[in-house]
Amino acid sequence: MNDDAGDPVEDEGEPLSAAESLELIARQNERTRRELRVSPARLFAVWAFTWLVGWGLVYLSDDQTAALLPGWAAGIVVAVLMVGAIVYSAWHGSKGGRGIRGPSRRIGAMYGWTWMISFAGMFLIDIHFTRALPPGSDLVPLLWSGTSLLLTGALYLAGGTLWQDLRQYFLGGWIIACSGASVLAGVPGNFLVLSLAGGGGFAVAALVYVVRPRD
Repeated sequence: MNDDAGDPVEDEGEPLSAAESLELIARQNERTRRELRVSPARLFAVWAFTWLVGWGLVYLSDDQTAALLPGWAAGIVVAVLMVGAIVYSAWHGSKGGRGIRGPSRRIGAMYGWTWMISFAGMFLIDIHFTRALPPGSDLVPLLWSGTSLLLTGALYLAGGTLWQDLRQYFLGGWIIACSGASVLAGVPGNFLVLSLAGGGGFAVAALVYVVRPRD
């Protein structure tokens, strides 16, 4: 007889031996671990694709570059990719908290809310300064890309410190370096920095987590 997952089990009338019981418990534990495991490599791969493709298209839509597609179309693509990556990250990240109680669950929830609270505050600040700048000023995209990268990097540094994860900590440092580079590159070079350096950083992080899933 098979269980719901197709694994063979003994008939109800036949008691399992000690070895068979231990094997069944181990198999069920492994299945539960796989279902609840959060994969940093998968999350970083999603964000690598989002940044490489999204910001790359924005760069290529600028009149100073190839202008392969209209700017509004590139903006829609970026928005769709960003929303999709955020939704996937929230769904995938929530798996790690299922069935967990106590400080670990609370710390994870507080860290997740830290992202939302921090970016909400950043949006309010950037919107205010955007209104104060001349329409069409190159300072607007530099402001948004620079502050977004800076805050993202700082939060990854905090996460790396919180969980003692050097890989995440180094990624945070790299994102902060990209923040400064994006401002220095100007427009549209900042979008190329976002795509290649930022997206490439996420891609390297995903690869590192595949090669070394645990410290």
